Amino acid sequence: MADVADLALILFLPWFLILGALYWFYPRTLEKSPARRRFDLAMLATAFMAAFFAGRWGYAFADTSIEAGPIWRQVLASLLAYKAFLLVVAVAWAWRGMRFRKTA
Repeated sequence: MADVADLALILFLPWFLILGALYWFYPRTLEKSPARRRFDLAMLATAFMAAFFAGRWGYAFADTSIEAGPIWRQVLASLLAYKAFLLVVAVAWAWRGMRFRKTA
């Protein structure tokens, strides 16, 4: 059984899979080489791990004394996990575009 701290990650997993698939398949204008596939896999694994650790950190350090109560832990964990995933994928997308540009 998953820990309560991982609920944010479990709930976002389908969305992370959709975003990961979009990252993997687009843009189609870039060179499709084994090096690009390894790069993409490494970046998606990094994004998932960043989301995992950001969600754990947010859950552990959320201040539950505010009016939102204990639900704030899940909200903060979800927000941080989502932002961490998007940040890594956005940086990887730009880096990949520069690194694997097709030469004419």
